[in-house]
Amino acid sequence: MPFSTASKGAWRALVLLAAILAAPVLSKAEPVQQSHISLELISQGEAVAGTPVHVALREKMDPDWHTYWISAEVGEPTDIKWTLPPGWTAGPINWPAPTQLPLAGFMNYGYLNEVVLPVAITAPKSARAGDTAELKAHVDYQVCADQCIPGQADLAITLTVAGAAPKVDPAGSAAIAAALARVPPPADFPVSLTTNGATLKLSAAGGGLKGLDVSKAYFYFYEDAGLSYPAPQAIERGPDGLTLTLTPAANRKPGPVAGVLSLGDRTFEISAKEGPPVPGAAGAGTLPPYMIQHESAEAPKEAGGPLNLVLKLLAALAGGLILNLMPCVFPVLSMKAAQLAGHKHDHAAARRQGLAFLAGCLVTFLALAGALLAARAAGAAVGWGFQLQSPPVVAALSLLMLLVALDLSGVFEIGLSVQGAGQDLASRSGLIGAFFTGALAVVVAAPCTAPLMGPALAYALGQPPVTALAVFAALGLGFALPFTLLAFAPPLLSLIPKPGAWMNIFKTVLAFPMYGAAVWLAWVFSGQAGHLAMGVLLIAGLITAFGAWLFGQGQRQFTPVRRWVLQLMLPLALIASALLLAPVAKTAAAAPTAETSQTGTIPHEVWSADKVAALRAEGRVVFVDFTADWCITCKVNEKASLSSASMARAFADNNAAYLVADWTSRDDAITKALAEHGRASVPLYLVYGPTGEPQVLPQMLTESIVRSALERAAAKN
Repeated sequence: MPFSTASKGAWRALVLLAAILAAPVLSKAEPVQQSHISLELISQGEAVAGTPVHVALREKMDPDWHTYWISAEVGEPTDIKWTLPPGWTAGPINWPAPTQLPLAGFMNYGYLNEVVLPVAITAPKSARAGDTAELKAHVDYQVCADQCIPGQADLAITLTVAGAAPKVDPAGSAAIAAALARVPPPADFPVSLTTNGATLKLSAAGGGLKGLDVSKAYFYFYEDAGLSYPAPQAIERGPDGLTLTLTPAANRKPGPVAGVLSLGDRTFEISAKEGPPVPGAAGAGTLPPYMIQHESAEAPKEAGGPLNLVLKLLAALAGGLILNLMPCVFPVLSMKAAQLAGHKHDHAAARRQGLAFLAGCLVTFLALAGALLAARAAGAAVGWGFQLQSPPVVAALSLLMLLVALDLSGVFEIGLSVQGAGQDLASRSGLIGAFFTGALAVVVAAPCTAPLMGPALAYALGQPPVTALAVFAALGLGFALPFTLLAFAPPLLSLIPKPGAWMNIFKTVLAFPMYGAAVWLAWVFSGQAGHLAMGVLLIAGLITAFGAWLFGQGQRQFTPVRRWVLQLMLPLALIASALLLAPVAKTAAAAPTAETSQTGTIPHEVWSADKVAALRAEGRVVFVDFTADWCITCKVNEKASLSSASMARAFADNNAAYLVADWTSRDDAITKALAEHGRASVPLYLVYGPTGEPQVLPQMLTESIVRSALERAAAKN
């Protein structure tokens, strides 16, 4: 029976469909969906023996989320490790030009929302048409918004070796072609790097640069360039090109710089050696630095404008007030108490003391803040409390605390002493002593953060210098306010007994917290520099104490020559101590940390972002303790809430791992991790479940807080 026209059409359609199904199929790998990101492998189409074909990793992030380019101030670039059949080879990632991603005072380079990363894959010449090959890729990445999530994924795609006419995957080929078009080509024009005072001038002119709009010029430099990420890059136009002003990082070594010069819609890969400026690169006017405005890439915007700043200042003020209740401040309470006792019945002198103490706190807070902001602008990854990450500073503070204690003990007397206490100050203003009491209190106490201080510090570090310093000034004001107000409160001062013999006893008793502070700082130094350096510090302390005793003996001599000679012994002792400590302090490094150790009864391991990811992949709950030996609040939490047998059972019952991120000495990875969670200091406690976002615990812990967090994280499994 002959087919009808309709039947013939249906038959032809079935034959065509069968032919399509029987033909070699272009592989379509399924995306892997993870937290805030989807990853998949795509290809241009079929492979050809001996000829590269591009396969790409496509990362699709949630709105406002990003991954990183090969260079960034904070964050790690995506890494692909290939497992290929014998004879197949993979080239490096072809990185499309990045975009600026400013966040909380840092400047990162990366990709918002979506990026395609092409890699050239080459089949062996011996491959035959019709062969198939499974390409496997292990991907490590970080996906970030106002927080960062490290992750990994295992992907695969199958390629077919084509014959004469390789089939093309239209969607994959178009996406890869668009990505390759964004990969910067090598520059066809000369570039040069010229030192100009504290800055560097990157000049370029001629070739394909001539006649282009340079108003959006920006240099995305590679990581080893030694430049400051957040520093603005001023633009100077030239008749044939441009000159960018770059800021070197503190640790920069002389040499060439390489990276990507972007003009917005045009990019070039450049490498600039040191030399004279390129002719035609300047002289046609200046332009402001170009900053891409990403709503999502900036620090999260908060409503209120000026009102928001006022709220942050109030939070900083409250944080400074609460700091007086933190364990970090206990060693310096004796200095405050002794000052008030010395001026109990002289209200005018007490008020002057209060104001001088306030000035010392404010000046020191602002000085530390200025040093911190300058260090970060120079490219150093430092945070609040950075002064106690320096072994020389810790050693010097330990000896200073020893001197303060010896002074309080009556070994020697300095009329305008650091702590400004005792009978001498009952009859003198002691304003210098009160000022330096405030300064020393800030240096020792500020490294630990009180509640409300953490968000205020994170906010300040992401603002212009004037705003940042205003926040730090509010912190200093809050810290000094209780003592200053007490100095202006005669009814409260009247509760203190009249000056008499009791003051000498009181002053001697108050020396012992200072001895404790000296011992604590020596212990911190030992953790940074090792036991041998600790021994050297003890010898230096003995020399300093002997010099102080000789100084005190000189104060009791009426013969001018003997008095002068004996009092010279203290500065000589300090010089000798400094010379003794200089070699070990200069070369100090953190003592080696074992992979596993013991805190109380809870075993713990050394923190790393990879370790967190690996444990979560195993389905474990992860508790991360960001701590430092110089953070007394951290140590109080460890003793009170993280070392009991019941806590060890809670960790075991919830299959929880305990990771310690020790920030005693400078560690850029920990500094970056703190910044990713909106912090600039320790302590910080995070509890991760196998999936989802981490819980951020309060800065003062209790066992019930930790136990509840572990149980909540385990319940998500």
